[in-house]
Amino acid sequence: MAKSNGILKIEGTIEDLTFYKKDGKNFVRRKGGVSRERILNDPSFIRTRENGAEFSHSASAGKLLRLALGGLVFKAKDSKLSSRMLQLMSKIKNLDTVSLRGQRKVSEGVSTAQGKQILKGFDFNANAPLNNVLFAPFVFESANGVISFTDFIPAEQLQFPQGATHFSMQSVVLHLDFETGESEIGYSNVVNLPISFTPNASVLTPASVPTGNGCQLFLMLISFYQELNGVQYSLKNEEFNVLSIIEVL
Repeated sequence: MAKSNGILKIEGTIEDLTFYKKDGKNFVRRKGGVSRERILNDPSFIRTRENGAEFSHSASAGKLLRLALGGLVFKAKDSKLSSRMLQLMSKIKNLDTVSLRGQRKVSEGVSTAQGKQILKGFDFNANAPLNNVLFAPFVFESANGVISFTDFIPAEQLQFPQGATHFSMQSVVLHLDFETGESEIGYSNVVNLPISFTPNASVLTPASVPTGNGCQLFLMLISFYQELNGVQYSLKNEEFNVLSIIEVL
């Protein structure tokens, strides 16, 4: 490693030299490391290849789930969703006890009770976890995906952002096969209510409950709005919204 004292403060790579800054000083070093060809073929790097294959698989599984949910994800997500979901899928993949190392799959892991438990409770927006926003008890019926509330008082049982005047709730049923990529989604009605002290009974009933190979995911979406001149506007690009997996079957 050498120190760069030239007039031009370069950062980046030129041919086999890498220029970088550290502690306010500029340095230059020759590119090194193991070649890609050696990693792909050398028996000494078999564990590296196995880890890389499983890493790629876990990333693909997370992307598969996000795509299956479509636009819902954009209604309630944080900036680190992809990396958090990668960690989640890696944990589930590790539960695969039948595949060889380097070939373990999320589809096998999520078929276990522990895998489903890991996926259950995942919040797509870490800044607005369901348990920190909704304090009203509700009844969930796994047979039809219905979520029902009784005597729900929004102003007392909802942690709502400043400026919010209304909120909406919707439930979702997602059938997803992590092995084949097959997916189907069913949406409930949307319940939109003012944030007031008036008790209400709300029922979210999915229009359909998709089934098939793979697993069923039941989710809840909570969105916040500010009403102005009779029109409801989303608050701050929906950064306070909730999207959480409440059950996995």
